[in-house]
Amino acid sequence: MGTDTVQERAAGEAAERRREQRGWYVYDWACSVYSTSVLTVFLGPYLTSVAKAAADADGFVHPLGIPLRAGSFFAYCVSASVVLSILVMPLAGAAADRSGRKKPLLALAAYLGAAATAGMFFLDGDRYLLGGLLLIVANASLAVSMVLYNSYLPQIAPPEERDAVSSRGWAFGYAAGALVLVANLVLYSGHDSFGLSESEAVRICLASAGVWWGAFTLVPLRRLRDRRTGPAPAGTAARGWRQLAATVRDMRRQPLTLAFLLAYLVYNDGIQTVISQASVYGSEELGLGQSTLIVAVLLVQLLAVAGALAMGRLARTYGAKRTILGSLVAWTVTLAAGYFLPAGAPAWFFVLAAGIGLVLGGSQALSRSLFSHLVPPGKEAEYFSAYEMSDRGMSWLGPLLFGVTYQLTGSYRDAIISLVAFFVLGFVLLARVPVRQAVRDAGNPVPARI
Repeated sequence: MGTDTVQERAAGEAAERRREQRGWYVYDWACSVYSTSVLTVFLGPYLTSVAKAAADADGFVHPLGIPLRAGSFFAYCVSASVVLSILVMPLAGAAADRSGRKKPLLALAAYLGAAATAGMFFLDGDRYLLGGLLLIVANASLAVSMVLYNSYLPQIAPPEERDAVSSRGWAFGYAAGALVLVANLVLYSGHDSFGLSESEAVRICLASAGVWWGAFTLVPLRRLRDRRTGPAPAGTAARGWRQLAATVRDMRRQPLTLAFLLAYLVYNDGIQTVISQASVYGSEELGLGQSTLIVAVLLVQLLAVAGALAMGRLARTYGAKRTILGSLVAWTVTLAAGYFLPAGAPAWFFVLAAGIGLVLGGSQALSRSLFSHLVPPGKEAEYFSAYEMSDRGMSWLGPLLFGVTYQLTGSYRDAIISLVAFFVLGFVLLARVPVRQAVRDAGNPVPARI
């Protein structure tokens, strides 16, 4: 009888864990639509057109009295949103750890972001300041919600299940992004038949991402459980920052791990900037329509999965470091080719999108797996927290460089080619890291291929 009770309890716990996991997947399904439809496809070109409508005769807008080229406004807002998110993320993480109540904080961040996104429906005429504010709020809210969302993974999946659970969540996000992009393509391409103007169709696509985000967030909020962690210690308002600082100090005893992290931060900033600014480049410099941009992003999403699998196989033969270095060369070649793309040529833009898709998933996935070998045993959680925080901490520099380059030159071609610096410098920094020695110094067994 006792054995039966233990087995029944174990079966019940497993069923409850699977229920939570399924709820956890749905948050990726909910929020990834913002990343694909809003940030990657529609908002950059549309907010740029709104800013241009508000610009003076010289093409400048003046938020807070600061003269900015209208074409740089979106990039500057993305940069500002990242700066805001890295200020707020440690505080949200510390509050969640202190109280053990992640769900209320997740709900606050998710619904603040969803409301800001839904509010983009009112972004018309010359309301560029409203658009910039909504973008900053939505982007920062997404970043905070993802910290809280990711922190559930160790609680809902034992170590042997985490890779599979994490991958399923990633797949849910890509599936939702692709599904909604197809619906966006139908609405935007046929806006006349729906009795809508082009602007109205874009604003509906933007706002619908916020409604989608808010509606599907109800599922994880119902299924995920908070775990109490004990009484709250005093003076925890800055615990997140203190923990991050302590981890960085500990990393100084692992200089090769820190050297790899620096290389990753540099080239990953280039990757993130290409993702967020490619649609602006396509629409403003190459004169491509929204339908073309939507199809290009769908192509990127599909090929990113295939590219990640292919690069994983290459890594088993040549090692992760060499494969990542090869991907950085491919990124550099892709951006150089993008500089010379002729305007009004969708076919060549699709070729460029295919190149990005093939290296996108693999370069990021292999970077994460390589870093895992450089983490001292027993310090996985804190090192990966620093990895995630540092990732966000550098992701403002690329959009800022993109915006400043356009500000100074008035050319999106110059802006896009300026991002090559991130991949070249990242290549040099990574090439200098002796990864086999770094693995040994971290106290881990050295794989045959790395």
